[in-house]
Amino acid sequence: MTAVDSRPAGVIGTGSAPTGSAHRPPKARVMAFVALTKPRIIELLLITTVPVMFLAAGGVPSLWRVVATVVGGYLSAGGANALNMYIDRDIDALMHRTEQRPLVTGMVSPREALVFGITLAVVSTAWFTVLVNPLSAALSLAAILYYVFVYTLWLKRRTAQNIVWGGIAGCLQVFIGWSAVRNELAWAPFVLFLVLFFWTPPHYWPLSMKVKDDYERVGVPMLPVVAGNKVVARQIVIYSWVMVLTSLTLWWPLGETSWFYPVVAALLGAFWLREAHGLHARAKAGVTGPALKEMRLFHWSITYATLLFVAVAVDPFLH
Repeated sequence: MTAVDSRPAGVIGTGSAPTGSAHRPPKARVMAFVALTKPRIIELLLITTVPVMFLAAGGVPSLWRVVATVVGGYLSAGGANALNMYIDRDIDALMHRTEQRPLVTGMVSPREALVFGITLAVVSTAWFTVLVNPLSAALSLAAILYYVFVYTLWLKRRTAQNIVWGGIAGCLQVFIGWSAVRNELAWAPFVLFLVLFFWTPPHYWPLSMKVKDDYERVGVPMLPVVAGNKVVARQIVIYSWVMVLTSLTLWWPLGETSWFYPVVAALLGAFWLREAHGLHARAKAGVTGPALKEMRLFHWSITYATLLFVAVAVDPFLH
């Protein structure tokens, strides 16, 4: 693995990173701390949490319980993301995709990011414990610790399977949503956990294919870095089939849904599989560059997850 330069954030690049308070206006500072939480990623996490609460409640859950879970979930994921940026600030400074992150530009100092991340983690755990329930708090804390210590510190820079096992942290959100309502776990959230587990690699690998030069530069062994596009695309097809078939088990044999959910899941899965097989065909033919169109699957994967979990939320009203 290539050694990564550990120069301080803010000194790599154009050399124009802000260094004093005069260059760090309050509004920009606030936005920088918000950016540390990776709001776009958290949007997806919440999309997979709230619908599960509808499924667990068999209808509309307590509005207060939803608000408490959403706020707690944002604080929890935000803390984990801030700590992730603190740890990865050395490689973020060398990757084009991440060169504008707050720690790289110097808008937030490493110490500030560390304190901010730990504070959010502590507050979110206390929030869940007091306002939701201890089980949800334990699951939230487990997600933070797993993302920071297992994925970021252990897996990410050591194995091409990093995103496969590292994705478990995000999958735990379905357990949090279910336990927030039921204060227990069951087979239904476990199936949705597996759907997200098998969804994560074919969701992220197309993006990794697009920016593999970045990962190669910093020595992070994402699968597209250590394997050719044809191998990655074949893995995407395999994970995609397992994901789609797993999604249908919520209907049969579990019997947790009406006819609505499996119809939506099957249609969404068919579109996904078409994109996955199309990417594999192009990669197998040796297509590279923009013609590979790997980002089509990446963007569709977000739509897929959103609509699938919307179906999870709607189905209880038809069951």
